[in-house]
Amino acid sequence: MCAPISELEQEELLEKLEVFKIKGRDKHGRKILRIIGKFFPARLITVEVLKKYLEERVFPKLGKRKFAVLYVHTDVQRSENLPGISALRSIYDAIPTNVKENLEAFYFIHPGLQARLFLATLGRFLFNAGLYGKLKYISRVDFLWEHVRRNEVEIPEFVFDHDEDLEYRPMMDYGLESDHARLYGGAPTMDSPVTTYSMRCIS
Repeated sequence: MCAPISELEQEELLEKLEVFKIKGRDKHGRKILRIIGKFFPARLITVEVLKKYLEERVFPKLGKRKFAVLYVHTDVQRSENLPGISALRSIYDAIPTNVKENLEAFYFIHPGLQARLFLATLGRFLFNAGLYGKLKYISRVDFLWEHVRRNEVEIPEFVFDHDEDLEYRPMMDYGLESDHARLYGGAPTMDSPVTTYSMRCIS
């Protein structure tokens, strides 16, 4: 990852885009750390800044209680939104032991075939078996509400749009067809308002 902007600007960008947000609970009463993959500007954020941001602004808010991660993989572009494999390993290794132990569930929305294959192969070596065992793949938003309290979590509108696409183009689930119109859209920048992506909170 390269970073043409200062560390402070990187932190402000992460905050502005709300890549990480703690809000709501799942049906076991656990806090939810929501991560929107499409919002993460991988080309602009260094590994060290990301680790510092998590350590100072995210992990303390989780406290010492059990929690769950809700990761939205919808429309993620490998070149724009994903750090490299070595970066992922470095970030994972930097997570405090107590945080790893308190993570009890990892809800993964719209994983796609490539993500499933990656996690089933390299993922087992990059992350410990305990984390892999906590993964719960969610292929449709409707299935998420079996695990999460639906009136407490905000989901971007484009995630619901993707669900609708899957109803008409089910082969997208298996990586055999892609949504080119959105898949190759621009990644967020410093000048991109957060409101670019509308949210829906289901009640």
